[in-house]
Amino acid sequence: MPLQSDLNIDAAKFQPGAVSEQVTKLNEQLLETGKKGPNWWEVGAPKYREMRWNGETPFPKPTVIESGKAFSIPSRDKGREIPCRLMMPEERGPIRGIYMHIHGGGWVLMDENTSDPILKWSADSANIACISVGYRLAPEHPFPAAPEDCYDAAEWLVDNANEEFGGELMFTGGESAGGHLAALTCFHLRESRPNFHFRGLILHFGAYDISQLPRARNFIKPLILSPEIMEHFNNAFLPHTTPEQRRNPSISPFFKDLDGMTLPSALFTCGTEDCLLDDTMFMATKWQMSGAEAVVKIFPGAPHGYIAFPDSVESAKEGRKVMRDYLIEKVG
Repeated sequence: MPLQSDLNIDAAKFQPGAVSEQVTKLNEQLLETGKKGPNWWEVGAPKYREMRWNGETPFPKPTVIESGKAFSIPSRDKGREIPCRLMMPEERGPIRGIYMHIHGGGWVLMDENTSDPILKWSADSANIACISVGYRLAPEHPFPAAPEDCYDAAEWLVDNANEEFGGELMFTGGESAGGHLAALTCFHLRESRPNFHFRGLILHFGAYDISQLPRARNFIKPLILSPEIMEHFNNAFLPHTTPEQRRNPSISPFFKDLDGMTLPSALFTCGTEDCLLDDTMFMATKWQMSGAEAVVKIFPGAPHGYIAFPDSVESAKEGRKVMRDYLIEKVG
């Protein structure tokens, strides 16, 4: 009998033959679309954010859902509030819990108002309230501004969510930079609120080593995200820092010592045409090694950001189904 490995991966999902014709064509279209507009660092972050809202960049402008409500959470700084957005489920009655969402955008782009469709879908799918955190953005506010705002929001929700919204904080998560900040927030709460435990983390194609793992350095296709784009994001978020400094666990969650930590379950998802694929695979392995549950779902050919694509894209539809099933299971 062949020797059995203690670590098992479905290698077929990573092979070119696993990529459907639909996904191949989509990626070709994305590569062409990405060539059409300026890069954010060429026009400046504030101008590019404005262009996104005006539909002046190659990709569609954010969709705003009217039922979303703006509110704010106190920050650690006297007189400064953290803007947030609340999305409630369609179903009337008590909510089952709260998901604190942290948006992506390389710590530079997007805000609490740019994720309405996925948050409304999540709220309706599991009868939960979704709260998106409008953390401060780089380069105007480099590290540690973004994680500190997420820590402050999470602590406030742990302490006040039941009274304010009628349900407890159960989940945090996000996409890309949001996945990074969600992992850091989880680690922070293990220290600042040791009696609190998340039901689960939802980590879509997160960046967990900001000094960059091999895939992030060598991925040659500019599919939404590329090594060049990542480097500009990283330098805005962490100006004047060396690769070694970026490996500090307060910056890169991959380098956190997880020995002895009691971690919640986490759902990790990523596509195989994403420069952050190593980040997902390596971080999920560490998560499992700590003794915690890590549910890893890999989508052949899916690019960075796939989870926000329409249902007509098979990987996006399947990814959201996985997310819905995970939320329902962990809500209990």
